[in-house]
Amino acid sequence: MDAAFAPLSGLPSPVHGCTHCYTDADLKALAGPACQVTEPLLSSVAYSTPDHWDDFPGLYRRLIPGIVRLLVADQLDHAWIASQLLAAEWHTWPAPERAALEELWHAWWYAALHTHPTNGHITDVLETLSVTTNTLTPWLTVWADVRTDASDLHLSDALDRWLLQDELADLRLGFRNELHATPPLLPWLLSLEDGRIGAAQLIEVERIAYS
Repeated sequence: MDAAFAPLSGLPSPVHGCTHCYTDADLKALAGPACQVTEPLLSSVAYSTPDHWDDFPGLYRRLIPGIVRLLVADQLDHAWIASQLLAAEWHTWPAPERAALEELWHAWWYAALHTHPTNGHITDVLETLSVTTNTLTPWLTVWADVRTDASDLHLSDALDRWLLQDELADLRLGFRNELHATPPLLPWLLSLEDGRIGAAQLIEVERIAYS
């Protein structure tokens, strides 16, 4: 990530934004090298709405390596950051930057599935990846293929969350509900090998699927 974004994040770039929320010192710091932006200021920008900035996509591009570090460390809200990346139009960024972010997504997913507990809830990680890529399918495919104790524990944790108040029946991901997760998720859950889902949870999944 650092290497891919270095040509952009290492150069000074004027930043114009909301002077009610950000001081002149903040804007000056944001205009300098991205690696020197403090974590509190970085978090503030990560959560600010696009209308705070004259060039929100450009600012998010410059700061994304630092934002992603905080995200993976579970210090930012996953649904919000996923929606912010869509608002920053990350799919239109230069190919090396997109590739670096996609590579990190895959590495993060594999690492999370092989470690229990991990930083953050597994559903939060999945939400970030699926919303930003606009698909659950490749991430669910990997999950099905990773047959580790950690992976199955994460699956049980996920179902505990998804089955709460029948959320699985109409599950939408992203802060702005950009991705309807139920249509791909239910068939995937029912397709998993016997034993991967506990009996009680499987009964609830089947009830939702066939009701």
